[in-house]
Amino acid sequence: MTKILVGGVGKADVAGRLEEIGGFEVVVTNDMDAATRLMAGQADYYIGTCHTGAGGSLGVLVGLLGGARCFTFGRGQATAAEAEAALAEGRVAFGFSIDQIDQVVPILAGAIHDRRDG
Repeated sequence: MTKILVGGVGKADVAGRLEEIGGFEVVVTNDMDAATRLMAGQADYYIGTCHTGAGGSLGVLVGLLGGARCFTFGRGQATAAEAEAALAEGRVAFGFSIDQIDQVVPILAGAIHDRRDG
């Protein structure tokens, strides 16, 4: 089962949405623990939230994993194509602002499901 770590200011809400969608092992954690687990192969993805969507949700992960493995949805309208492209590029850590949880989580979860099942 795909393991997704969630952190940041909206971690409880993200975890709840992922559990509603189903099909994932969801672990609530913090960014430092998430980076360590991802580097050790103990998890598949990280989803972090911050107040602005400008990158604070991924600061530690960018520093430890490198920018090429991280993706922020920023302030625009997230799309399935954007999520699919990020996954295809090898991105494993995703960030966005807390006011985008209901928009981004289903899109990202769907892309992860499709990638896993496809």
